[in-house]
Amino acid sequence: MSKFQAIVHFEMTDEFMQLIPPHRTYINYLINKGIIDSYAVSMETQTCWITFNAVNKEEVDTYLVKSPLYKFWTYEIESLFVYDSQMYRLPSLQLN
Repeated sequence: MSKFQAIVHFEMTDEFMQLIPPHRTYINYLINKGIIDSYAVSMETQTCWITFNAVNKEEVDTYLVKSPLYKFWTYEIESLFVYDSQMYRLPSLQLN
């Protein structure tokens, strides 16, 4: 498995807003399955960043296509060479 970053740009409409609940259900499913590591959205720039665990870009694309919001998106998928975060670190040691 490799890490990929999907950078999604969108434009909000009333129809888009109505599809957010089923989209969030789908994203939560992918997070629970370990397919998505992180999911972040900026309303300021109407951009979403999604970090995927997948074999290749085509597999990431198959996940993105299944989102209820897909028709509102333009996106690019990038392979990540380094992905580091606090959630991949051991907890800090705290002496009593």
